[in-house]
Amino acid sequence: MFAPSFSDLSFRTGISHSTLPGSPRCPRYNGIMRCKLMLLGLVVLFRTSGCDKHPLTDYRPLDQAGMWSSNVEDLKKLNTSDNEVAQLVKLKQAGITDDACVTLIADAHQHEHPFGSADSAVSLARAGYAESVILEIAKVDQLDTISTDAVMLRLVGLSDPAVNLILHRRLKGQRTMSSAEIGRLKNTGLTEKQILERINEGMTDAQADREAASREAQRNHSGTDFKRVRGRR
Repeated sequence: MFAPSFSDLSFRTGISHSTLPGSPRCPRYNGIMRCKLMLLGLVVLFRTSGCDKHPLTDYRPLDQAGMWSSNVEDLKKLNTSDNEVAQLVKLKQAGITDDACVTLIADAHQHEHPFGSADSAVSLARAGYAESVILEIAKVDQLDTISTDAVMLRLVGLSDPAVNLILHRRLKGQRTMSSAEIGRLKNTGLTEKQILERINEGMTDAQADREAASREAQRNHSGTDFKRVRGRR
């Protein structure tokens, strides 16, 4: 067998020629990849958990609008978004109290959607509805649904008890005439008591339309009968 000579032997220290150049960096590379995979896993878990967190929401507009810091803290616990903050600023500018603002956010989240009904709430407040009524409407998630009709009820000129009765019928899902038909019947000369009687009986808009049309026709034709006027001879 051929034995290597002394000159063929290598006494160089370090890495042998058979070692891959990239091998010393493999542990570091694997560590970086593990970190990236962990971060990716956290993002996926965060998104699939169904929680839309808003850790970077800017609450300063509420502070500038005059909201107490304790109420701002309550809103942080409710995970309020920037868009909702903008909605609350509208409410504050319209004179809605801090506690009512927090309640509106909480109720909207209870119904599994962000709060976006500031305009409806403001229109109700300006029409003379108390905060308690606005919150009652919001609790059943009906602010945007009946706010326009509720404002029209005020314009019709009914008394507060009558307005509340009609509004509560709508909140309960009971059949009630629209504000337009109520106003039309009132213009034909029906009293508030007579209108409420028809509402309690379940009169529909179609029935109200027919009655209003009949009463309008009678009114338009009253006093128009032809009378022969005799002149002096």
